[in-house]
Amino acid sequence: MGKDDKTHLNVVVISTTTGHLIYQCGGIDKRTIEKFEKEAAELGKGSFKYAWVLDKLKAERERGITIDIALWKFETPRYQVTVIDAPGHRDFIKNMITGTSQADCAILIIASGTGEFEAGISKDGQTREHALLAFTLGVKNLIVAINKMDTNNWSEDRYKEIIKETSNFIKKVGYNPKAVPFVPISGFHGDNMLAASTNCPWYKGWVREVKGNTLSGKTLLEAIDSIEPPSIGGIGTVPVGRIETGIIKPGMVVTFAPSNVTTEVKSVEMHHEQLTEGVPGDNVGFNVKNVSVKDIRRGNAQVIVLNHPGQIGAGYAPVLDCHTAHIACKFSELLEKIDRRTGLHRLPPLGRFAVRDMRQTVAVGVIKAVEKSAGGSAKVTKSAAKAGKK
Repeated sequence: MGKDDKTHLNVVVISTTTGHLIYQCGGIDKRTIEKFEKEAAELGKGSFKYAWVLDKLKAERERGITIDIALWKFETPRYQVTVIDAPGHRDFIKNMITGTSQADCAILIIASGTGEFEAGISKDGQTREHALLAFTLGVKNLIVAINKMDTNNWSEDRYKEIIKETSNFIKKVGYNPKAVPFVPISGFHGDNMLAASTNCPWYKGWVREVKGNTLSGKTLLEAIDSIEPPSIGGIGTVPVGRIETGIIKPGMVVTFAPSNVTTEVKSVEMHHEQLTEGVPGDNVGFNVKNVSVKDIRRGNAQVIVLNHPGQIGAGYAPVLDCHTAHIACKFSELLEKIDRRTGLHRLPPLGRFAVRDMRQTVAVGVIKAVEKSAGGSAKVTKSAAKAGKK
């Protein structure tokens, strides 16, 4: 199968194990890994070289620096896989809840170390939270990778104990354990990631039952390859976000501000399911046609500075959080400093924003005005015109 013929699969992996997987699949060149290995060793963290890969990329992404997207892609025999999220539950929660990314599959990495596993699946544990979020937010396919098996000498008893406990809690969350592959791995040494390991002769492989079929394999790569192809939605632009006020439903004619483009809503989805209508509080995606992402204009904001790295000037590049949007930005010019009083009256939640840099909130602000297009230049799409004649 040629590279261009392969189906694209979006996978969210909630662990630094991704670093080794991407490296082994050729997504990162050997020189880059050696560079990170040297840097990690200099800081006394040699064993973290694969985690370092993603930490480096994550830091660059947070500061808005362009990174090579090839670092995030690798191939299986069946799919071109894109890792859509950096590890760490903060990013996972932020990106998934606001609908800025949707995964076809989640790989839940469970640490098998004594105490680590128990902490993760405790009532307030992160492992439990990740599984719940993945299911709640519509990720239908789950793979469980039991990591750090080398730290307990590839104990079969420990593996069975973890599978039993994990099966119980993912079943409570909503997943069917029989449809979930459980793969014992070592993220650092690469066991059972691409090739079957010789360190666990007792491991006969994973088995999953899907739609009456029984699939099996041994490695994490084979488990990813066994995932059903993602269903392709309608063609067009799919804006996503949280409904603050009013409703949205198929057939409605909507206008985007400030570009003043009018179009028809073709469909509304939440958690991959079609809705007859979306109401306030729903995180939805809705399909529209003939609307370009370029139809977004700049605006002016009143900013209150809270913390900053020494000084803020033209060229400063933090991350802007405005409602459900998270985007890298750059301060091109500082016009003036004014008093903190605001005058926000209409739909306050949409007008507030925060500026973050390296996980710290640098400033908060209120949008005061946006550049308006000249009168009479409003664009009405063909679908909106048809809907208006109905």
